[in-house]
Amino acid sequence: MQVTRIRQTRHLNAPNHTDHSSLGLQGAGITKTGAFWCGLSHYLPGGRAHRGASDYERVYVVLEGEITIATDEGTAVLGPLDSVHIAPREQRMIENTGPTPTAVLVVVANAKPSS
Repeated sequence: MQVTRIRQTRHLNAPNHTDHSSLGLQGAGITKTGAFWCGLSHYLPGGRAHRGASDYERVYVVLEGEITIATDEGTAVLGPLDSVHIAPREQRMIENTGPTPTAVLVVVANAKPSS
């Protein structure tokens, strides 16, 4: 068992994000978690992850507040405990369109999917 206390977390740099802050919770050099890493992202109102894609699949779980996620398949507004899966190489944009800060649990695979 490897416990991470909130005081042990560290800031993660998230390129192409605006009015956003992330903390690493598991993996990402913080723990020995190997298959994925997990972080906590905070978006201020109007904060966003600009359009982009990754080679790695990811899941976002809204803990509080509201975010809008747009992909080539459409747009969804997510509230508390709503979640979304983003496939490898799927273009996405995230924005806090609500009036309050938003907290999102982020889980990202470490390995490229098998073809």
